[in-house]
Amino acid sequence: MSELSAVYLPEPTVGRLLGSWQPDIPALLIVAVLGGLYGWGVVRVRRRGGSWPPARVAAFVLLGLGAIVVTTMSGLAVYDRELFWPAAVQNVGLDLLAPLGLALGDPLRLTMEALPQGGAARVRRALTGRFVGLLTFPLVSTVLVLATELTVYFTPYFATALRVGWLHELMYLHLLAAGCLFVLPVLTREQALPVWCTHPVRAALVFLDGIVDALPGLVVMTHGTLIAGAWYLHHAPPGSDVHHDQQLGGGAMLGIAELVALPFLLAVLAQWARAERAETAVLDRRLDGELAPAAPVAAADGAAELVRPWWETEDGEVAERVRRQRPGD
Repeated sequence: MSELSAVYLPEPTVGRLLGSWQPDIPALLIVAVLGGLYGWGVVRVRRRGGSWPPARVAAFVLLGLGAIVVTTMSGLAVYDRELFWPAAVQNVGLDLLAPLGLALGDPLRLTMEALPQGGAARVRRALTGRFVGLLTFPLVSTVLVLATELTVYFTPYFATALRVGWLHELMYLHLLAAGCLFVLPVLTREQALPVWCTHPVRAALVFLDGIVDALPGLVVMTHGTLIAGAWYLHHAPPGSDVHHDQQLGGGAMLGIAELVALPFLLAVLAQWARAERAETAVLDRRLDGELAPAAPVAAADGAAELVRPWWETEDGEVAERVRRQRPGD
């Protein structure tokens, strides 16, 4: 890079960013492995007579794997060693956007449905084990995401990764893994979180995570000292304002973090609504089963007094819920 430092890329216009691509072999391998395993799982489920929603496949492939491809091989990767803001967009895309797309595909649930019963049981034990449970515990995973971002930018990590190719690839993987630790357990239909993490709690955690995810961008944008300043002062194109470049990067991080937080929260709220509808359907079926035999019993006895329904005489969560839903009875 030092020998080529006098040769600068043309100004990164929108057209050049969209039209500039370069291969990244480790990233391609990750995309191929993840995509191949996901496709294998979908085929297995369908061969067993099950179904897998096309929307989940689209989210996993287009948003999840697509974000990995764009951040590591598009114009962002072409310009990330000359300007800070493309590198910042890369990193926040791998840390927040790609994990959201992968999680919307629900690969954990797909794994359980695709594997044989014994294999699924082993994976489930691993996911609920002490070590994985600690890493994916909501507050711990949120802190890990924040610590990853701050470590990248406020230690020699990022500046060294710009010089060392293998460390740059490791940083990509580090950011992606840190983001997945929080998002995957929250959005999966598998029980990967403690029982107390109900849908209202998850919605609150996602809201808190959105605030936490905005902090690195805010700090980078307002930080007075240049991040990887020695590198970018030497490699930035002539006439570039390196301080302004860093402010643009921090602003992009902040904006993307807030944009990702909204669909993340909406996805949790949609899961909550589906869970409520499913629970209501179960209650309705129980009501139908309980009320059907009540009428002939009363007729056989010839009793003048009506039989009181079970939800008025029993205690318990189900009866209490039915009483709340039938205020006029």
